[in-house]
Amino acid sequence: VCIFAPHPDDEVIGCGGLLQQLAANGNPIVIIHVTNGTQSHPNSTIYTQEKLNIIRPQETIKALEVLGLAHQVTSIALNLTDGDVFTQQDEFHQKLTAVIQSDDILITTFMLDGHPDHEVTGQVVTAFAKQHHLDCYQVLIWAWHWAKPADTRIPWHCAIRVDLTTEQLQRKRAAIACFESQIATDTSTGNPPILSTQTIARISQPWEVYLYE
Repeated sequence: VCIFAPHPDDEVIGCGGLLQQLAANGNPIVIIHVTNGTQSHPNSTIYTQEKLNIIRPQETIKALEVLGLAHQVTSIALNLTDGDVFTQQDEFHQKLTAVIQSDDILITTFMLDGHPDHEVTGQVVTAFAKQHHLDCYQVLIWAWHWAKPADTRIPWHCAIRVDLTTEQLQRKRAAIACFESQIATDTSTGNPPILSTQTIARISQPWEVYLYE
């Protein structure tokens, strides 16, 4: 199962529960980081692009350890430019050809998720899946922050709910807390955390939702 994360943390925010279930079932898991999330803190002297290039992948490693998956997951970095994945779609597609195998199941971000990198990742991966006749699921992440109940912009008829146990949810919440760069106030700019308390609450429900067409 190949899980695409536009930025390090998306794999846990979106799929932290499913990751635990896949590992428990013995499924081989590959996490594919599209970018290293180096543009998350513009003008910061604490979280510069150079520092984030190191920090954010390290945070993912800590999060996977908390989930109990440190030795059960293979990670691949595509090293596309954060915030500019849209202009790199051809390179993205070429890299997929090199890493995806014929029996893989793909999980990507929702094509209308509300963040440019999330949306283009969803578009490229789903198009690749259709071209190569692979099963592909889209996970809702930022959509939880703009969607309304029964929002017609989301194809709910394709939705699949994955329920999490209490233990799985606790581990997911603890794993999200490992992304310190995303949950801390940037004192050098005064900017609030990327993941606010409210944001974390929304993505910490005892279920995850995937779209499968």
